[in-house]
Amino acid sequence: QVQPVESGGGLVQAGGSLRLSCAASGRIFSSSAMGWFRQAPGKEREFVAAIRWNGYTYYADSVKGRFTISRDDAKNTAHLQMNNLKPEDTAAYFCAASRTDLQAMGVARQRNYDYWGQGTQVTVSS
Repeated sequence: QVQPVESGGGLVQAGGSLRLSCAASGRIFSSSAMGWFRQAPGKEREFVAAIRWNGYTYYADSVKGRFTISRDDAKNTAHLQMNNLKPEDTAAYFCAASRTDLQAMGVARQRNYDYWGQGTQVTVSS
């Protein structure tokens, strides 16, 4: 498979946690940057977090200190651990991968990613 596949979404109460996973083929994963984006109803898709091939991580200000992105190269998988979830985190979450690693200034730009998953829904109730 070339397309990344997300899993782990669901319904959780405010203050709770979820862990999203993104499975990608080895062809995508070996030298790529991985990113998570989200889109809430009526809003544009926005950057959440990214991890480069060298392990450097980047976060949107709105999730810093609450979300953690990681990657398991042996399993071609990336994860997004989401803690202390808030109702405003409710959105469809998308995993994305680039063909090659990205520069730091480019990790938040959707156009820099070549492969996108179908998304997984996260709903946080108040």
